[in-house]
Amino acid sequence: TLFDGKSLDGWTQVGDANWHLVKDPAGDYVQAEKGTGFLVTPKSYGNFTLKVEWWADTPANSGVFIRAQDAKNITADNAYEFNIFDTRPDQAYRTGGIVNVAKPRRKLDSGDGKWHTYELIVDGGGMTLKADGTIIAEGSDYKHKAGAIALQYSAGVVRFRRVEIQER
Repeated sequence: TLFDGKSLDGWTQVGDANWHLVKDPAGDYVQAEKGTGFLVTPKSYGNFTLKVEWWADTPANSGVFIRAQDAKNITADNAYEFNIFDTRPDQAYRTGGIVNVAKPRRKLDSGDGKWHTYELIVDGGGMTLKADGTIIAEGSDYKHKAGAIALQYSAGVVRFRRVEIQER
C-alpha cells in the first residue's frame, strides 16, 4: 500500500497544490482543489501493477505519472502520464489516454461524481491501462525504464484513495 487515506507519510509534495486528507465513511482520501503540484514517491519503480482509485470533477486536470526521471520537475516528456483530463484541448489523450503513447479506446467521463479505478500494468516498455476493469489503452515506449510515481493536481477538484503497487 502506497497510500491508505490515513497519512501522506511516504510521499513528497512538489509544487503548491493544497493536498489535504479527508475522512469519509466510504474510505478516506487525499484531495486538492487549488495550486498545482504532485505527490511523489521517494522510491523508484520499474515493472509493476499499480492500482489507484480517483475522483475528479469536470474541469479537473490530473493524472498518474510513472517512471518519472526528475522527481522535482515532472512532465509528460520525462515520465509517462496516465491522464485524467476530460477537457484537454487535444482530446487525443484525454482521460484514459497514456499521453504521447496510447490514445484511449473509448470515452471515459471523469466528471461524473463517481470514484474510478485505474490499474496500470507496466512491464518493460509495455503499458496497459485498465479503467474500471476494462482495458482502455495499451502501448509501448522504452525511454524510461524506472522512476518515481506521482499523483498530479493541476485544476478542478481531484481525489485519490487506495493506491497500491505490486512490483515484478
